[in-house]
Amino acid sequence: MLDLLIKNACIVDIDRVYEGNIAIDDGKIIAITSQKVEYEAKRVIDAKGKKVFPGGVDCHAHLNDPGFEWREDFKHGSKSAAAGGITTIIDMPLQNQPALTNKEIFKDKAEALSKSSVVDYAFWGGLVDNNLEDLKGLYEAGVVGLKAFLGPVSPDYSTVNLGIVREAMETVLPLNLLIGFHCEDYCIIKNAEAKAIREGRLRPIDFLKSRPVVAELIAVNNVIDLARETGARVHICHVSHPIVAEEIKKAQSEGIKITAETCSHYLVFSEDDVIEKGMIYKCAPPLRKDEDREKLWQYVKDGTISCVASDHSPCAPEEKSEKLHNVFEAWGGISGIQSTFEVMFNEVVHKRKLSPKLLAKVLAYGPAKTFGLYPQKGVLSVGSDADIVIVDPEKNWEITSESLFYKNKISAFIGLQGKGKVEKTIVRGEIVFSAGKIIGDYGYGNLIKNNGE
Repeated sequence: MLDLLIKNACIVDIDRVYEGNIAIDDGKIIAITSQKVEYEAKRVIDAKGKKVFPGGVDCHAHLNDPGFEWREDFKHGSKSAAAGGITTIIDMPLQNQPALTNKEIFKDKAEALSKSSVVDYAFWGGLVDNNLEDLKGLYEAGVVGLKAFLGPVSPDYSTVNLGIVREAMETVLPLNLLIGFHCEDYCIIKNAEAKAIREGRLRPIDFLKSRPVVAELIAVNNVIDLARETGARVHICHVSHPIVAEEIKKAQSEGIKITAETCSHYLVFSEDDVIEKGMIYKCAPPLRKDEDREKLWQYVKDGTISCVASDHSPCAPEEKSEKLHNVFEAWGGISGIQSTFEVMFNEVVHKRKLSPKLLAKVLAYGPAKTFGLYPQKGVLSVGSDADIVIVDPEKNWEITSESLFYKNKISAFIGLQGKGKVEKTIVRGEIVFSAGKIIGDYGYGNLIKNNGE
């Protein structure tokens, strides 16, 4: 007898949409059939009228645990992920105390979070200015990538120069370990910030002007040049502008091993939101113009950008307060891990009339493939983990503070409305979210390492 049968489903995978049934046992998909075959199962879900996707893989999230739990923690963050159709989180190494920069810290973090997550999770490791000798150890511990900042970063981390980047690429090349980059030029930004502060220019528009697209473009081209020389695998985080995506596309056509992500907020908001509504929309790189946002979509559609992530970067309300902080001091991040799947469904299927296959590609397959989790994650296939999200395509939703499972219920997405609501989220065959309620247990989520353990 099966553990679970999902029948009468409209199955959405990366290359087709079809009617079928998914048979699940011992946490794995053991059969997918389009015939009306009767299976005996302990639990049966009739998904008639619903869209069934591979579970989302959020490859860029800051859950702040351990160390900065007043902003977010794994319990709240993983509940939010489950409610948003995310079955695997790849957690960033910063906004942790200490930052995850060596194998001993990996072990400590893994132990601290072992009973905290409702969904599965993996770890980024850090590339900072003093841990080149620790990179192999991080790989052996199980990180799925290394995160480096070329631009300004919070005090608990450090910016790296191109000499360190080059040596790191040479170090991890034999390991085939990916290095992900926050690409903004440090000197351009710090100089523009200092000048604005000296001149008393502290409006939202002044923050936007301090992080021009040329700062992102220069940093990305530097990474491309070094990847071309070394042959290393690189990943550009949170691409915000089409001219940056075009440089990545050219590098891909040249055969450089480069992948890219953008975030849902770059695809639905613009700099007008920052100017009109303030710091709740502050992020880095910043939101761009309306016309740039529209052009960025083309690079999502053509596969140049293979991942759409949340860059979930929560904070306490006072850290966004414009009464307590000027535009350069206010927290720069947007909370979105619970909203990404539904927002993208509405944008792709209802607003843009595109195939839902695009969602399976950029929310599941793309990140799983990029970070070495495929085919265990990111696809509906026999032998893969039974990570599944069931969406009611016509059900209306509105994002409210009350609907969010975050520790701090603030988000730029509050107030958005759309259609395509996550009805159920299933992790390794277990329902962890259903009909608005978390029913998974803390500690059910497994740590996934780069060797698939």
